[in-house]
Amino acid sequence: MEIFIIFGVFMLLSWMVSSRLKSRFAKYSRMPLRSGLTGREISEKMLRESGVENVRVISTPGRLTDHYNPLDRTVNLSPGVYNGRNVAAAAVAAHECGHAVQHAQAYAFLQLRSALVPVISVSSRYMQWVLLAGILTVEAFPGILLAGIVMFAATTLFSFVTLPVEFDATRRALAWLTDTGLTVGEEYSSAKDALKWAALTYVVAALASLATLAYYIMIFLGRRN
Repeated sequence: MEIFIIFGVFMLLSWMVSSRLKSRFAKYSRMPLRSGLTGREISEKMLRESGVENVRVISTPGRLTDHYNPLDRTVNLSPGVYNGRNVAAAAVAAHECGHAVQHAQAYAFLQLRSALVPVISVSSRYMQWVLLAGILTVEAFPGILLAGIVMFAATTLFSFVTLPVEFDATRRALAWLTDTGLTVGEEYSSAKDALKWAALTYVVAALASLATLAYYIMIFLGRRN
């Protein structure tokens, strides 16, 4: 019963933050950028001025699918951001380039997150089945649940390592947008607000993961009510 309450609370929080994020981005996508630059042009400008070489800016399908891929060194922008000439596009483009700058400067938390990716890939594939088997056989074979907890702990660690990576990318983006004068006044405050709500989605996910981990640990310790 407790696990459903945990899931319910955080699903509600996630929905609220996600809804707010979409509404904010919809609003700021209608706010023209005075410079008239597209997201692609802003990305290329930030990469160039930050001294980051050999990183391509490409368009990727979808909405809010923007990301930086350290494996092939590409800044992937959704069509609305790639071609957009608005505050939302500027904020997202600069944020993703912030990750490229992190990569170029060997930012410690980004390196740690990248190192965890292979572990997370394996854990996420088998974790739910190991946890289920562990809960059903916790009295007879507690080691199975312990193995599942270790796997889940790895994903929780990944969620929390992601937080400073995202916050730092946002800090870099906003600083660059300010220094270059690409966003001033209301443009800057709107870009900051958009990125704040994007960051909150990672915060909710990390807290949900931590709460769920604590629940599984309580089962293992025999303190389930």
